[in-house]
Amino acid sequence: MSSPHQSVPPGKSSHTAETGSSTGSSSAAAGHRTVIRVTQLAYLGVVVLALGVFLFVVGWPKLLWWLMLLPVVVVVWIARTRTVVSDDGLDLRRVFSSRHLDWEQVKGVSIPKRGYVRAHLADDSVVSLPAVGYDQLRKLITASQGRLPDVFAAEEAKRQAEWEARREAEKAEESAQAEETSDAPATSDAPKTGDTTKTSDTTKTGDTEKPADTGTTPETGKGADETRSDEG
Repeated sequence: MSSPHQSVPPGKSSHTAETGSSTGSSSAAAGHRTVIRVTQLAYLGVVVLALGVFLFVVGWPKLLWWLMLLPVVVVVWIARTRTVVSDDGLDLRRVFSSRHLDWEQVKGVSIPKRGYVRAHLADDSVVSLPAVGYDQLRKLITASQGRLPDVFAAEEAKRQAEWEARREAEKAEESAQAEETSDAPATSDAPKTGDTTKTSDTTKTGDTEKPADTGTTPETGKGADETRSDEG
């Protein structure tokens, strides 16, 4: 017979976690799950589109009633399109399709001129990441926890290397100009020496030409002889 003071184990409650449950692990996994969606400002565009379509439908409702479906399609596209980043990989969701990519399949990402960011896979194929534009790329890289290469860091390192190379080239050019400036006096003295040589050569030439000018003296002497013969 049981005592009235015997303790009775408490019954199970719906709010009590069971032993060995994965509540902690699931919350930790949820912490590494990042959802990248189309910006919510796109809904403002839907409102504008609906107002524009409504004006046409009111004018000719029997033939243009189907235009009212366009805002609905856009709303579905905004709500459906997303890229989910988790420890398992990337989940790509579009309006009519979805795809899962393991991290082992993804080699890197690239930024096209137009459209969403593209993922390069191990089989050399390329897949666009829904809702991941350039403004969302940093969020994607951060959520990958180092699984994707940081293209921003690579770009900054490239710019830093280019700046350092340009700086080294400027320093080399400045040192070359300084060397040319230091060699300039020795180079300027060379023409002076050449000028001295030319001057001395000119003097010698003048001295050589002087006897040629005295050749007129015999002619003068010849005229004197003729004068003497006339007097005789």
